[in-house]
Amino acid sequence: MAQVKLALISVSDKRGLAEFVRGLHELGVELISTGGTKQAIADAGVPVRDIADYTGFPEMMDGRVKTLHPKVHGGLLALRDHPEHMAIAAEHGIRMIDMVVVNLYPFEATVAKPGVTLEDAIEHIDIGGPSMVRSAAKNYRSVAIVTDPARYPQILQEMREHGGAVTDRTRAELAVEAYTLTAGYDTAIADWLRVNMLGEAGLPSVLTVRGQKVHDVRYGENPHQAGAFYRIAGTAPYGLGAAEVLQGKALSFNNYLDLEAVLAGVREFDAPTAYIVKHTSPCGVASQTVLAQAYTDALECDPLSAFGGIVGFNRAVDADTAGALLDGMDRYGFLECVLAPAFSAEAREKLAVKTNLRLVAVAELRALDRYDYKRVTGGFVAQQPDLRTDPDALTVVTNAQPTAAQLEELIFAWRVCKTTKSNAIVYAKGTKTVGIGGGVYSRVDANMIAARKAGDRAQGAVLASDAFFPQPDNIDVAHAAGVVAIIQPGGSIKDQEVIDKCDALGIAMVVTGVRHFKH
Repeated sequence: MAQVKLALISVSDKRGLAEFVRGLHELGVELISTGGTKQAIADAGVPVRDIADYTGFPEMMDGRVKTLHPKVHGGLLALRDHPEHMAIAAEHGIRMIDMVVVNLYPFEATVAKPGVTLEDAIEHIDIGGPSMVRSAAKNYRSVAIVTDPARYPQILQEMREHGGAVTDRTRAELAVEAYTLTAGYDTAIADWLRVNMLGEAGLPSVLTVRGQKVHDVRYGENPHQAGAFYRIAGTAPYGLGAAEVLQGKALSFNNYLDLEAVLAGVREFDAPTAYIVKHTSPCGVASQTVLAQAYTDALECDPLSAFGGIVGFNRAVDADTAGALLDGMDRYGFLECVLAPAFSAEAREKLAVKTNLRLVAVAELRALDRYDYKRVTGGFVAQQPDLRTDPDALTVVTNAQPTAAQLEELIFAWRVCKTTKSNAIVYAKGTKTVGIGGGVYSRVDANMIAARKAGDRAQGAVLASDAFFPQPDNIDVAHAAGVVAIIQPGGSIKDQEVIDKCDALGIAMVVTGVRHFKH
């Protein structure tokens, strides 16, 4: 391990910089720097040499050209144990640079600003920074490349313990971090330019997904599988990537999957809504003027399935709702998680008695990914998110006409159906579900499950189906249960037989023309 004698520093993110350069100076490291970084180092009371003085070549073209010079890259790339390299360096007065401290122009922060122009975006594409990062990382055996301010304390401590040197292992780790940084940086630029410079719409020809590991989970879906949670890198955290666990154990792999189902569900509703999920599909949903009542109504749909489930709300949980949650757990058993935009102090105090209950706050429920991904072996499929909350038009196809109240019930059931695993059938009365069947092989089986869950509550209920009815037998099941109105996409070759069956049984049916499969 060689002592760090010369360091080149050029950073946009100046967090911790003053303390770091003071530490380097105390260790005898000579510093070279550029522009604003040089001034910040001088302001910290540390001697620093200007890059132009070092290279003998002035910064030019509004700073576009300053570090792209053989005295910089030769000092980074030269192999210290290669006699010819060292002879060339000596001939041209190139000193060996032992450390590079660089982070890049904030391109992603720039393009996130409203009204950013193409010219502004391009001016915030860093060229010299990534070039130095890559050169230093390539020669990691001799050069320490530091791109993350969070590393500063560790680097200083290590140098103090090893006579001013950075260990081989740390230099290797820093090199991997450096290439990860430049890969993500270039991906963000390409993604933005593809849309804003080329005007490409829809799904791109190359789609890169970048994840930043947040933490390991205890295990994956099963105890013999390792697992971890990653948030989307290079953006401000959103969705579950921005979730704050206020109470309870760390979230598990399966918790994350169920919480995503909860998020997808609660964002469909404007009125105060409770959404209960088990194994990524709802088992009870209700909207009411009072959040606590919404939860009570949702729980009544299927309290057996709610055992060990996850509850989501689209309003802050107050003391009354916390009380309803506790009553429900006392009657029907534990819950894994409760998700909401926030929890009042009184609610948190009440729920604190359930020490294992995870309280998860997601302030912005409606934040969405640009694309919806599903993994397959050797690749993945991607699609645009399903944003069709309500159908554009409803066509009544039966002699029986749904009432205005029934139409509202049908739309409510339709929204729940959208977020239920296919095949999906939802029975509802008012703005609460009374029976849900989903994730089974046939639609008639899903219908029978929903009817059985609803029992006597199906009398006078409405039914929503996520896709068309392949046979009229579904109408027989619905009629036997007591259903009076149905909403479905239509499109079956047996649509007319289905409509005729509804007419024969006096059931109103509306068609949306929109399917909502959820695999």
